[in-house]
Amino acid sequence: MSNGPLPKRVDPRKLAEREVRIAGEADLNGMPNLCQTIVGEKGVVNVELQFAVDEQRIRTITGSASGHVFMTCQRCLDPVEVAVEAEFNLGVVASEEAAKQLPRSYDPLIVEDEEIELLPVIEEELILSLPHDAYHDDCTVKTSFGEAEAVADDTDKPNPFSVLAKLKASNK
Repeated sequence: MSNGPLPKRVDPRKLAEREVRIAGEADLNGMPNLCQTIVGEKGVVNVELQFAVDEQRIRTITGSASGHVFMTCQRCLDPVEVAVEAEFNLGVVASEEAAKQLPRSYDPLIVEDEEIELLPVIEEELILSLPHDAYHDDCTVKTSFGEAEAVADDTDKPNPFSVLAKLKASNK
């Protein structure tokens, strides 16, 4: 087991045979694809990985990655802090054919060489866990004129069909 920065490259097959657990931190600036979807590159993500061999002799990587990133609020366009949590259960395979044979409980991780870069694997899982849209809880909308309007709650709006309901009731 290790704590601190994650290793850059690992051999998942050997680590699975030894049932190694790795825990550490990954810098966001080492994840360029993730940084394209968030605001800023500063921050760290806590990662825990367990390499193992299951009952079917499949080498697996299970674990989680969690942290906080900033995304653009879709209402006011200011940065909003978002918690990201990715849980993953990967089956290590050598080819596409072997990936098709994996049980559905595993996502395939195709490893053609002996070693893989660990950060891109974690980065992909984090990207998949990001929310599609990020919003502040209490937000104002910036209009094209530079004014700010409060976002109205849907309960404040009158029901447009209430007029029809009144007409229907008066016709009875």
